[in-house]
Amino acid sequence: MRGKLILENGMSFEGKIFGELVETVGEIGFNTGMTGYQEILTDPSNCGQMVVMTYPMIGNYGINIEDMESNKVQVRALIIKEDAKLPNNFRCEMTLDGFLRQYNVTGFKGIDTRYLTQIIRDNGAMKAIITAEDLTKKEIQERFDRFSTKEAVVEVSTKEIYEIANEGKRVGVLDLGVKNSTLNYMKEKGFNVVVFPYNTKAEEILAQNLDALVISNGPGNPENLSETIEEVKKLAGKIAIFGEVLGEQVIALAFGGKVEKLKYGHRGGYPVKNLETGKVIITSQNTGYVVSEAPEGFEVTHQGVNVKTIEGIKNEALKICGVQYMPDLYRDSNDVFENFLKLV
Repeated sequence: MRGKLILENGMSFEGKIFGELVETVGEIGFNTGMTGYQEILTDPSNCGQMVVMTYPMIGNYGINIEDMESNKVQVRALIIKEDAKLPNNFRCEMTLDGFLRQYNVTGFKGIDTRYLTQIIRDNGAMKAIITAEDLTKKEIQERFDRFSTKEAVVEVSTKEIYEIANEGKRVGVLDLGVKNSTLNYMKEKGFNVVVFPYNTKAEEILAQNLDALVISNGPGNPENLSETIEEVKKLAGKIAIFGEVLGEQVIALAFGGKVEKLKYGHRGGYPVKNLETGKVIITSQNTGYVVSEAPEGFEVTHQGVNVKTIEGIKNEALKICGVQYMPDLYRDSNDVFENFLKLV
């Protein structure tokens, strides 16, 4: 079906709608990953996002159930140049188009996604609409005004406490949008994992007799998580804490730091320098926000290479640390998570 991608800055692109043939609105951003499209589609951090893939062909190795990062597709829409009609991989179970249809998610293709990426890079992240209708300016603005990601964490977080039983130390996960790969990684390391909803009280967390707490990644603006921030404050000095991406940003806000919105986000592979060792690592990132000022008493441990963003913080006295990237995905970037788990 022919359709349009309409950007908040007034630009539009004509292409073809695939997947679920419905109108959709979201915040548009780009991902520079060459692989991992299924993980991107199912990552809870992408709730509310329209993701533009810079790599030109997507879907060439198909979809399989084992690589799901959550129980459904989380993106509002996937925007690509071309989809692979005949995926070829021994693990393939369905096509990209079929996967999007199964979860009622819209796809958009047939445009120059690298040009679109340049527009987002120059103008910043913005809202967008995919539609087959001829909308008036008033109708477009009404759709933009109705869209919000304020409740994104509420949508993706677990609704009740659950446990992944194992024989090792008890580690809690405050679920702001945790990925299956994070939980599986901790399980493989032998930890007994207890997962909490985003708004769990500090008293309930401490009552579980945990050895440490991980505050997970997730979608949206960390400043919307006032409940979570207040409870994290109460945990200071009582339990070792590790924050991943949104979790790190929540830690920063809880202890007096500052967070700002990135112009177009960091999504995909991103080089980061470990300031303690001098080593540069390639990290997997998916965020629209970053810590702009570390809290008093916290040391900056990692810094972006392309842009000098704060990519890691720690406070040894409180046994709290965090990073702006997913430390469990790449072998050369999981040292901080490994060290934290060894500490536990």
